[in-house]
Amino acid sequence: KLTILDVANSKINWLNFGEAYIYHRKEECILIDFLANPEIKDLLKTVKGIKWHFDKKLWYLPLSQETYLLIKEHLKGKAELNIEVLRTYLAQRKASKMLIPSDKVSKARAELLMQYPLNKENLEAFEKYQNMLILKGYSDKTFKTYANEFHYLLRLLNDVSINTLEKKHVQSYLLWLIQKRNYSEAHVHTAVNAIKFYFEKVENRQSEFYDLPRPKKPQNLPSILAEEEMVSIIQATKNLKHKALLMTCYSAGLRVSELVNLKIVDIDSKRMMLHIRGAKGKKDRMVPLSKVLVETLREYYKSYRPKEYVFEAEDKKRALSPRTAQQILAQAKMATGIKKKGSIHMLRHSYATHLLEAGTDIRYIQTFLGHGSLKTTLLYTHVSQFKIETIQSPLDKLKL
Repeated sequence: KLTILDVANSKINWLNFGEAYIYHRKEECILIDFLANPEIKDLLKTVKGIKWHFDKKLWYLPLSQETYLLIKEHLKGKAELNIEVLRTYLAQRKASKMLIPSDKVSKARAELLMQYPLNKENLEAFEKYQNMLILKGYSDKTFKTYANEFHYLLRLLNDVSINTLEKKHVQSYLLWLIQKRNYSEAHVHTAVNAIKFYFEKVENRQSEFYDLPRPKKPQNLPSILAEEEMVSIIQATKNLKHKALLMTCYSAGLRVSELVNLKIVDIDSKRMMLHIRGAKGKKDRMVPLSKVLVETLREYYKSYRPKEYVFEAEDKKRALSPRTAQQILAQAKMATGIKKKGSIHMLRHSYATHLLEAGTDIRYIQTFLGHGSLKTTLLYTHVSQFKIETIQSPLDKLKL
């Protein structure tokens, strides 16, 4: 609650920030609820941008420092503001600031901040957690994934300090995620990694949490496009930019993040190589550049004149969004009647499988894909169509 004290009449009025619903029309709002006082009411009505919420019967303004200063200025000499609850909420908001992609907080996150506030110890723990992720140089994606998982656990603890948890408590929490929140096996693995990071890397409690149980992951095989289907997709895509994008992704087995972040300077047509920079694990790699792709990209460049990124947004000020790239493939699949499920990562799987079927050494494929372990690349041996007739029985090699 943001308290307004009526100086003249010594009455307490409430600018309710904690209990009233603060998310309205896709933004956080300060809702003002005060004891009947015509003078304060008239003063508030002169605040620029203030509106009346008919359902709640409250005045409200967008949450911002400017808004607070406006209210303070208009009530100067007439009311005194007590902002303890507002300050508490803003502290919660600040703790998760790095998880918010913009200045605006979503409805779900606003409700989380209000309903499950972090206590002082857990606020400090979350700050230390984020700082350690930064110090260790984790990627933005890993940072958000780990921080979100740890943040979720902290919110559920209420007044319980994270530092009082033992292994049995963490195991109970993981069981709850599976049984009540329907977490997938992969999602539980992520939660385990996020929790272990805090206890092992931030608090150095390695001996207790190193062997947290993990559910066995299902061995799902990737969805692969046949070469004929790949031809259909490329031929059915009439938009030159879209066609170049799909061909680039397939020709080099790129992840969607690598595809949209590819820059013009990364195309080395002299050496016929693509330079993939800062990929997963912050690793660079070189991938052979397709001759067919080079011709398509030259035609595309003449028509679209991208400035920095190979595939840019309409305003040419930033890279194309991953979501847009996904939509391009979805439209192409729809146009060709392909029903196979799969995102643009399907093109990466198809690239690896087609190379394997063409007889490319699997260690080269591992390098082209940027896999740290050959075990990951070996997955494609389960989906490739080896020519069985070319496999000779060991009996035939014996000199009988």
